[in-house]
Amino acid sequence: MNSFDQDGLLKHKLYTIWSKVPIDYYQKGVKTNIFQWAWHRHKINTAKKILKGIDFSSCLDIGCASGYMVSEISESYPQAKYFGVDVYGKAIQFAKKVYPHIEFALVSADNLPFKSSSFDLIICYETIEHMENPLKSLQNIKRVLKSNGTLILAMDSGNLLFRVVWFIWEKTFGKIWQGSHLHPFHHFQLENLIQSVGFKIKKKFFTHFGMEVVFILNK
Repeated sequence: MNSFDQDGLLKHKLYTIWSKVPIDYYQKGVKTNIFQWAWHRHKINTAKKILKGIDFSSCLDIGCASGYMVSEISESYPQAKYFGVDVYGKAIQFAKKVYPHIEFALVSADNLPFKSSSFDLIICYETIEHMENPLKSLQNIKRVLKSNGTLILAMDSGNLLFRVVWFIWEKTFGKIWQGSHLHPFHHFQLENLIQSVGFKIKKKFFTHFGMEVVFILNK
């Protein structure tokens, strides 16, 4: 199978999964499922703490889904202009209606339409493992990040605890996510990929009892 066929299969698999995800999955999930509430509240609170030390006037959320996380951040840091991109069209339509103060677009991370050096801050949370082409996506993200900008990249760490929890989640509350990790990186693999693109790792740390890894990166 050539790379073109493989990319096509990955895209089909990804879009099939997205078609099963409710457009307001995160907004409802944090209200109705205690596990989702705990996970996402800790994730967002951690991101907000990181941003206390960053001066930014423009922010791009890669893999924004229905806009839940970027909207939460915009409430705490209203001085910036916010953008969100995702490949899930219905979620983007929903986000545009619910969060009109944020600009949303149906865009893939491996083909960002923005000019080079457009953003002070880019956030990419729990998305890169779902991407068709993580390397090309990181290259595009680096291109649109300003020279003195910051990328916050987070993903599950791939440790044993996460693998056990994710296995149970896929069998119970999270059945719609079965097979969604197109590239189930271990955090060491992700670190190598980050460095191959040329990002400088300012800080790397773990949250959620070691189940999530967060990288703070500069060009």
